[in-house]
Amino acid sequence: MDQMKNSPQEARLHFLDYWRIIRIRKTVILAVFLLVVITATVVTLMYPESYAATASIQVDQERPDINMNGIQGNIGSGYDAYFLLTEFQTIQSQPVLSRVSEKMDLKKVWGKKYNNGQDMTESDVEQMIKSRLDLQNVRNTKFINIKAYSDSADEAARLANEVAECYQSYRSDEYKNLKSGGITSLTQQLQDQDAKIATLQSNLDYLRIKLNINDAVANANSAAELMTASRLKELSSLKVQKEAEYNQQKTLLDKLKTLDHADLRKALPIAYTDNQLNELLSEYDLAQQALIKLKIDYTPDHPKYQSAQELVNDLDKKINDRLDGVLIGLDAKVATAKSYLDTLTDDFKQAEDNDIEMATKSAPYFMAKEELNRAKLWRETLSLKTEQERTDVNLPRARMVTVMNKAIPEYKAVRPNKPLNIALGVVFGLIVGVGLAFFIEYLDTSVKTIDDVERTLGAPVLGVIPQNIGLIMNEGAESPHAEAYRVLRTNILFSRKDDKLNTVVVVSAGAGEGKSTTAFNLATIFAQNGARVLVVDSDLRRPTLHKMLDVTNSIGLTNYLLKQNTLDEVIQTTKVPTLHMMASGKLPSSSIGILSSTQMRALIAELKGRYDYVFFDSPPIMGVSDASILASEVDMTLQVIQYRRYPQPMNIRAKQMIEKVGGNLLGIVLNNINMSQDESYYYYSGYYHDYYYSKNADSEPVKPGEEAPAGESAKGEGIKSKY
Repeated sequence: MDQMKNSPQEARLHFLDYWRIIRIRKTVILAVFLLVVITATVVTLMYPESYAATASIQVDQERPDINMNGIQGNIGSGYDAYFLLTEFQTIQSQPVLSRVSEKMDLKKVWGKKYNNGQDMTESDVEQMIKSRLDLQNVRNTKFINIKAYSDSADEAARLANEVAECYQSYRSDEYKNLKSGGITSLTQQLQDQDAKIATLQSNLDYLRIKLNINDAVANANSAAELMTASRLKELSSLKVQKEAEYNQQKTLLDKLKTLDHADLRKALPIAYTDNQLNELLSEYDLAQQALIKLKIDYTPDHPKYQSAQELVNDLDKKINDRLDGVLIGLDAKVATAKSYLDTLTDDFKQAEDNDIEMATKSAPYFMAKEELNRAKLWRETLSLKTEQERTDVNLPRARMVTVMNKAIPEYKAVRPNKPLNIALGVVFGLIVGVGLAFFIEYLDTSVKTIDDVERTLGAPVLGVIPQNIGLIMNEGAESPHAEAYRVLRTNILFSRKDDKLNTVVVVSAGAGEGKSTTAFNLATIFAQNGARVLVVDSDLRRPTLHKMLDVTNSIGLTNYLLKQNTLDEVIQTTKVPTLHMMASGKLPSSSIGILSSTQMRALIAELKGRYDYVFFDSPPIMGVSDASILASEVDMTLQVIQYRRYPQPMNIRAKQMIEKVGGNLLGIVLNNINMSQDESYYYYSGYYHDYYYSKNADSEPVKPGEEAPAGESAKGEGIKSKY
């Protein structure tokens, strides 16, 4: 239960987890880092040098020094980012760049340099100029810096200055052409408008005589002024208002008439305000509540209950009468509103007919007069605009483009920026290397930490075995590696549910995970502690234990199961007195029938009685059924998982196969840990050894088979696993 509660916390990554990944993948990081840095350095050194020069200009919109109101024109002109962005494009446009090309004779000059002596086309020259320009606006000002690049410092300075001057002349020429063309067009429109006004005036005089328009009518500005507009507007507004009121009241009345008294009690207080009705409804609610309370304590024939019931009935009748009265009143209001609306409609119709008759006669005259007034107004606008443009052209003007700083040659190359490029290569290489390392780590689904095992498999880790461990029998009891197996032995002993469980099979998901070495070293540790131990090589596919001890494999487990030899004949002794070994024997064509036979089960039962502990080596459980059979026949199963070898789903599948056949999985042994790369595992193995032997540095080492002093035994062998 505690493990389930803590699982979300265990899934979170700590900073040390990131540092562990970096240490483990340092080769990838270093390789990518060096590759990127070397590539950036070589490219930077091979890139041709170029020089830069900058000219500064001030850009203003078209305006005179004095505007039409007599105020100085360049005062109050604010910053306009859109105008400056537009001018950025203008500077790089074809009209400006063609002037630069012509003044510097770049078609011929660059043709000799870049086109094998042939003149370049105008479009190619303009594209080259554009590619060599870098325009920047000085923040919150009207200054534009024109930076030009070239392989020659003098050419870069001249190019920047020519672009500034050509842009200046282009703006000036364009403004003059625009103004002169505008004045000519305005003058022609003014003459045409004068002729149109003369024609319209003649037509107006003709209509006045023909229609016999008197002076009073002629002095009016339009036909609308002859009509009683205010009266019509008043009647129309009042008519619309009363019509809306009538429709609203009629709709409400029609809707209320369709409702019964029960629905009217709900709808009428909301749709129509009636204080008396609201008071009656409130009294009725209170009477109902009182009746409900009396119903709890009294029977219906009780005087108090009957009195309350009569009050409710009386109020109910009054409410119904009031509802009927409200409907009658609303009906009368609707009829009155309809009568008044009909009167307003008749008055409005009469006034409208009189006004239409009055305006019809003079309508053509006023239409002609309105057209003449519009023509005169437009003529005045054209005249004013023409005079303004003529005056504007003659006013003294501020320069729209001013060259503030001319470009001067800079003989220090600006491209490439070698320190910056190399520094960026270092940073980018480090980022890419670390990113690739984490990406590879993300794709690697193998077991990496104890948390990975316990979280994905749901089984405890009983031991953590370092990398490159040999046989403990050869290294001796004082070997630094032996302490890892002593921890594993202690955890196995405390994980047993019954002391009678003494047969253990060591399995793994795939080949090469170190289960044979684990089984033999674990058996050695148990034997060095004085227990009678037998290790059986039941891997009938690829037996290994006889190679570790350099003994023959001609006689062993299969010989006994096939009844070719006795049990004593197939058991061999080792250098450790209490440790015996049984090789696999001659390999049969099929081992399935042998391991699942009655003889095998009888052998296991007999070995349980002869020895304190019996360890079975097995083939990989994935794809081979031998390990599954052994897991179902022995008391306990240990699963060995090699650090960073096989994917986690493969190990999960192996655990499921053990459980499916009824095997008793004690826990997991995490094998082949690289302590030099992953220091976090030092706590699980090396720390115990260093602590234990540093405490006994000045004392006699404990010989195999002898008991340690009481205090030291409690600190070493007696440490209880957290599992």
